[in-house]
Amino acid sequence: LTLVPPLRRGTTMFLASLRTSAGAVTPLGRRTFSVAARSTAGLAPLDASTLTIERDSVSRKPPPKEELVFGKTFTPHMLEVDWSVDHGWKSPRIVPYQNLPMSPAAMCLHYGLECFEGMKAYKDDEGATRLFRPDCNMARLNDSLERLHMPDFDGEALIECMKELLKVDADWIPEGEGYSMYLRPTAIATDPFLGVASCSEVKLFVIMSPVGPYYAEGFAPVKLYADTENVRAWPGGVGNAKVGGNYGPTIGPAAAAQAKGCAQVLWLFEDPNDGEHYATEVGAMNIFFRDRE
Repeated sequence: LTLVPPLRRGTTMFLASLRTSAGAVTPLGRRTFSVAARSTAGLAPLDASTLTIERDSVSRKPPPKEELVFGKTFTPHMLEVDWSVDHGWKSPRIVPYQNLPMSPAAMCLHYGLECFEGMKAYKDDEGATRLFRPDCNMARLNDSLERLHMPDFDGEALIECMKELLKVDADWIPEGEGYSMYLRPTAIATDPFLGVASCSEVKLFVIMSPVGPYYAEGFAPVKLYADTENVRAWPGGVGNAKVGGNYGPTIGPAAAAQAKGCAQVLWLFEDPNDGEHYATEVGAMNIFFRDRE
């Protein structure tokens, strides 16, 4: 891992705490929401036992894994389940991969009522398919939905549905070190309403993409640009919720970083109390720091 440019004095390479105006110290990487959770009492829960499967009538074969470009290839099937304010979650369905019919007035297109997850499934040495900590992804997706005042769901039920989706498209899971099946669970508000309010219709869907290395450099180390001007997340914001609105504003700074020869941005937050910059995250990857002391 290389940082470019070298961090100037006043930059600290770990998640630290932030002293609030009231004097209380809160961890910079952990926040609590002060939003009201949406009540779904009396509505139908997401029920994996009602899952139906409609297979694609056209048989397709996956491309050679060496030709995979991250996020460009999709499997023949997808999972979807709808929610409405007067019913709750309807029966989940595995259907052929297809475009979504949607009103141009859908709330997700205007007010950012959209959140998602990124998770992976792998083939082990014995050929079995394994999901990496899917319960954590489900918990974060529900946290994101709560932040947007959208309905929550039974995480275990969605995991069971995703397992079935992986079985349907099992031949598309690439094998070998560095290769996996990327799953993208996504929730969008679909009701046609040009007003800033709670949504009444939601579509939860999962698409899958066989992937190899994320970066063009393959599995080689990448350079990161430590950005002291743009801020990705801040106390009281939505940095710990995986909402679409977190990502659009990062594309410009990421392009500027790439123009400097870096693959991604190391996002920093300047503590208004001491002026130090604290590392918060990297745009499209996990990051760990080793304390040499």
